[in-house]
Amino acid sequence: MVGVALPAIQHDLGLSTSSLQWVVSGYVLGYGGLLLLGGRTADLLGRRRVFLVALGVFAVASLLGGVVDDGGLLIAARFVKGVAAAFTAPAALSIITTTFPEGPERNKALSIFTACGASGYSLGLVLSGLLTEIGWRWTLLMPVPVAIIALVAALKLLPRGAEDRAEGGHDLVGAVLITASMLLLVFTVVQAPEAGWASLQTIGSLAGVAVLLGLFVFTELRIKHPLVRLGILRSGSIVRANLGLLILMGSYVSFQFVAMQYFQNLLGWSALGTAMAFLPAGLLVAVTSTKMGDFADRFGTGKLIVIGAAALAGGYAIFLGIDRTPSLGGMVIPGMILLGIAFALSFPSLNIQATNGVDDDEQGLASGLLNTSGQVGGAIVLAVVTAVLTSGGETLSIGALRAAIVVSLVLALVGLAISAAGWRTRKAVATEKESVPVYETV
Repeated sequence: MVGVALPAIQHDLGLSTSSLQWVVSGYVLGYGGLLLLGGRTADLLGRRRVFLVALGVFAVASLLGGVVDDGGLLIAARFVKGVAAAFTAPAALSIITTTFPEGPERNKALSIFTACGASGYSLGLVLSGLLTEIGWRWTLLMPVPVAIIALVAALKLLPRGAEDRAEGGHDLVGAVLITASMLLLVFTVVQAPEAGWASLQTIGSLAGVAVLLGLFVFTELRIKHPLVRLGILRSGSIVRANLGLLILMGSYVSFQFVAMQYFQNLLGWSALGTAMAFLPAGLLVAVTSTKMGDFADRFGTGKLIVIGAAALAGGYAIFLGIDRTPSLGGMVIPGMILLGIAFALSFPSLNIQATNGVDDDEQGLASGLLNTSGQVGGAIVLAVVTAVLTSGGETLSIGALRAAIVVSLVLALVGLAISAAGWRTRKAVATEKESVPVYETV
């Protein structure tokens, strides 16, 4: 919902384009930095308990963000909100995956769950446009009553079984190391455009990230109850799902930021007009996502992810035609329809693929890994795109906007190659299994 409101926030609070990025990145910093800790905490302390507490903090942080008058305080509130989401999101997803058994039931539940997430993400832009016409603060305040309603409903509806705890101790050393490394990574890539990618600060910070991650791996391999069982990454399908979401969210968050600058700051469109441009994508996701569970059962997640990746690349390619007199029928609507198809197919399928074959006591971990991939991808790609946009100064140009969209397009093509390779591998394995003769023993 903050997306369309960014230009209004920038104007009222006097933020530069680089500072404005932090309204998005502040949330991503808290979210992406603590997701792995949040996922494992849900496994160990009880998913229902963690979900309820984190949702309450989310509501309070949303309220604070809507009433502050300083850019720094707004970014701080967004950071706290991201931290709360880092515990809410994996707890919610693991509640779903542990309540329903793997197969058609879980696929249907996940398709509904991800339809809510994807629809909220897409239609939130439209609602943001309506609310920004009244005042940008309403885009930050609207989640408060929604969170309260969800909190009351959760108290009554979430099964007590979601309080079950996984066996194992608390890996405090691993938690500190991975949280510090993720926070430093996100902070580094967000600051890199301003500090310079080749600067001593950026290189030193990236070296610090490498050291922290190395210490984390060393710890996890030797501790009895690790925060992250590294063996989960031996699954090719899980790794590909995480890479897929990293690319999907990284490229789309960045494209959304570019589109807001293009439609409002360069073309002078209103917040509502900008929101309506995103309406075709949002409607497609809302209408079709609930059917993705049935499609996954019938066609398999691999095929859906490949088609979604192709649609994603096609949508970005169409928007390379941006100019000062864009065609609604020739560029905006077709491009948004393709992006909507991409989200509707890919988002639920990636969630299903990332949690299939994972034991119940590690569903929070799998959910945390997946969400971390999406958020860290968003932070890294947004930092790169912001650097491209501001390379010629604060004044926007068609050339800079087009170059920024190229970043998203290249990523989408990489995602298409990865998903296609994974689909071919899975088909080959399935064919090999079918060709093995089966002997009946009497």
